[in-house]
Amino acid sequence: MTPRPSSSYSQRARLGLIVPPTNSVNEAEWTRLMPEGVTFHSHRMKLHPAGDPALMPDLLAGIELLGQVRPDAVAYACTAGSMTTPSAQMPDAASEASGLKVLTTSHALILALRALGAERISVATPYAKATNDHEVEFLAAHGIETLAIAGLGIGAGGLHEYVRIAQTPLAEVKAHALETFAPGSDALLLACTDFPTLPLIEELESELGVPVISSNTATLWAMLRACGVADNLPVGGKLFAA
Repeated sequence: MTPRPSSSYSQRARLGLIVPPTNSVNEAEWTRLMPEGVTFHSHRMKLHPAGDPALMPDLLAGIELLGQVRPDAVAYACTAGSMTTPSAQMPDAASEASGLKVLTTSHALILALRALGAERISVATPYAKATNDHEVEFLAAHGIETLAIAGLGIGAGGLHEYVRIAQTPLAEVKAHALETFAPGSDALLLACTDFPTLPLIEELESELGVPVISSNTATLWAMLRACGVADNLPVGGKLFAA
């Protein structure tokens, strides 16, 4: 990989970010979290279900485009679309094919939960039952037990419904999270990179007494750690102290 050139803004790290086409939350939340001296640069990619043979060619094409800004790492920030078992399968294959360091949201979630020592969790999502069932299986395959999971049903009628995820009011997200949480959980996971959750993480941690991670905080945490940036970002919750 060609060394990243010096920059007035990316003194510490430069991140690449690939999101589904309708996603409007990931970049907004990362902007609020980004440490000084770290920048991110984004690209949109067609949404594919996990296992779709067209996913990897599209992902590699996106990585190739982002590679022109010479990022230190690239994230494929799609939770449901990156749930492969083992979780490192997709990022490892993309890293080998592209010559860049690649991470996926689903792999970042596993890394984050392990860093927090969370073995039994609750999961609140915007998804329909089929996607939630797949997530439970994915987590179980990596040694994580789901004590409770609930979704808002978005996507039951097809992928075109996903644009509604970002439109979920924060008050509804919080109520959904609190209703889903099962006592005895080591952590609460708020899944989906287009689910608006960042302003709620600290207050949910305070109310529930356990770490709360989201798809966006886990992905950024894993990306920063992969680039040697270990800042504790208070608004991101307890994960960034792990």
